[in-house]
Amino acid sequence: MNGAQAVLESLKKEGVDVVFGYPGGAVLTLYDAVYKMKFPHILTRHEQGAVHAADGYARATGKVGVVFSTSGPGATNLITGIATACTDSVPLVCITGQVANPYIGKDSFQEADIFGITTPITKHNYLVKDVRDLPRVLKEAFFIARTGRPGPVVIDVAKDVFDTKFDYQYPEEVHLRGYSGRYIGREEELDSVVEAVTHAKRPLLFVGGGVIGSETSDIVRDLVRHLGIPVTCTLLGLGAVAADTEGFLGFAGMHGSYAANMAIQESDLLLCMGMRFSDRVTGKVSGFAPKAKIVHFELDEAEINKNVAADYRVIGDLRWSLPLFRDKLAQAGADGARYRDWLNHTLTMSREHPFSYKEEAGQIKPGALIRRISECSDPDTIAVTDVGQHQMWAAQFFDVYKPRHFLTSGGQGTMGYGLPAAMGAKIGCPESRVILFTGDGSIMMNCQEFATIADNDIDVKVVILHNCILGMVGQWQRLFYNHHYSQSELKGKTDFVRLAEAMGVKGYRLSSPEELDARLPAILNEPGPALIDVLIPEEEDVLPMVPGGKRLDQMVLGGNR
Repeated sequence: MNGAQAVLESLKKEGVDVVFGYPGGAVLTLYDAVYKMKFPHILTRHEQGAVHAADGYARATGKVGVVFSTSGPGATNLITGIATACTDSVPLVCITGQVANPYIGKDSFQEADIFGITTPITKHNYLVKDVRDLPRVLKEAFFIARTGRPGPVVIDVAKDVFDTKFDYQYPEEVHLRGYSGRYIGREEELDSVVEAVTHAKRPLLFVGGGVIGSETSDIVRDLVRHLGIPVTCTLLGLGAVAADTEGFLGFAGMHGSYAANMAIQESDLLLCMGMRFSDRVTGKVSGFAPKAKIVHFELDEAEINKNVAADYRVIGDLRWSLPLFRDKLAQAGADGARYRDWLNHTLTMSREHPFSYKEEAGQIKPGALIRRISECSDPDTIAVTDVGQHQMWAAQFFDVYKPRHFLTSGGQGTMGYGLPAAMGAKIGCPESRVILFTGDGSIMMNCQEFATIADNDIDVKVVILHNCILGMVGQWQRLFYNHHYSQSELKGKTDFVRLAEAMGVKGYRLSSPEELDARLPAILNEPGPALIDVLIPEEEDVLPMVPGGKRLDQMVLGGNR
């Protein structure tokens, strides 16, 4: 077989059931193989749409997302999505075409150094110039992408490699010098943490996206039940603990809950699992958790002490450390009775300071909208967001019950992520309802994917929180730049309902609070994709908010408070 056929045969062996991509000159042989072998493929309308779709697919399913693109601009259009996946530890394999071997390095038509460009934003990357290397490289790429701390891998393939025939044999094992993909730590590190828990009076579990990526949410839920202590999470950790779990305080950080942020500041032992202490989580680092001994369960040793100093560290895969930690706690006789007063204190804070909003006659408030959608949704609904105010409102008011059911761009904050990611999530999880929360700024960045959704009948409900401004930019301009809305207002002539309908997606517009009951549930229950354009107030702020440079306990409160 030739190199192109070898690529598809290798994908089959890795269990790949769909590829997202866009053809071009350097990958025409690969796409001819897709045609001949009838390999499942979704043609997006832009390469950025393809990589975000693969990302959404990967986050929702736990599988490796796969992308094809051509050389030059086709490959460079993947960059934003690759960086997004890298920062959030999402497993992708991106196969890009490169100009043929004789033309590499000669500024040939549609040539770009994708190997060099993607080196800082991938877990690993390859340039394949010999067809005999293809099977090994593909085997390694999937192994690297899915093991350890997951991440994107780029395979740049010279055009003539796809055409060259060879004797194909896919390796059964991977042999990489210095990388086994297994991270087993030291038990004595766990023993120290168990002892710290037995002496703590105000312990708090703090859960990040690594718990979801490592499929250890059930272990964390066991710990919460067994210890009877409060728990919070990062934005990417939403869903690791069900929203209705006793002691769950909501997510923490800049726009996190009052109870979560105050519990961090009052805790005497912070058990942090699979998180990297982002600046959006910690606030002023020197004032973060001032009373607490900090425990960091982490696979990637580079994250230890990078942002916040840890008093205890447990290096290793959470799939190793957390079950063992649970067992050791049980052996030590740790239980929730001694922490009941602390738990009750945090629950009181949660009841007295919930996420809230101020009702105003004739206006649809974002919190009311998202809360109503949450009430209309079953626990298997997957919520996807773009980036901005709507992202924070979704995190505040949409109840998430399962891991991999809240998908958002965390570390990069990538506007335009949502629509293609929701599409990928629905393809990966066809039995789940998928709802996208987006803004009138974010939706325009990849709105061309409405055509992909329509042409493939991908049932995604797109909810636009339409406030005629780049919401989060406008909020900061209001608060810190004297209401100078410099290039952030979106008071143009775009009609989102007609835009969606022009591409084959039904469009609806809601403008009054009464429609949240009268029309919204029926629209959500209609079969097929739909856009719901919801008019909300322009100057609505996301609150609480921890201003830049302030501690978590220096929140600006809002809503009905």
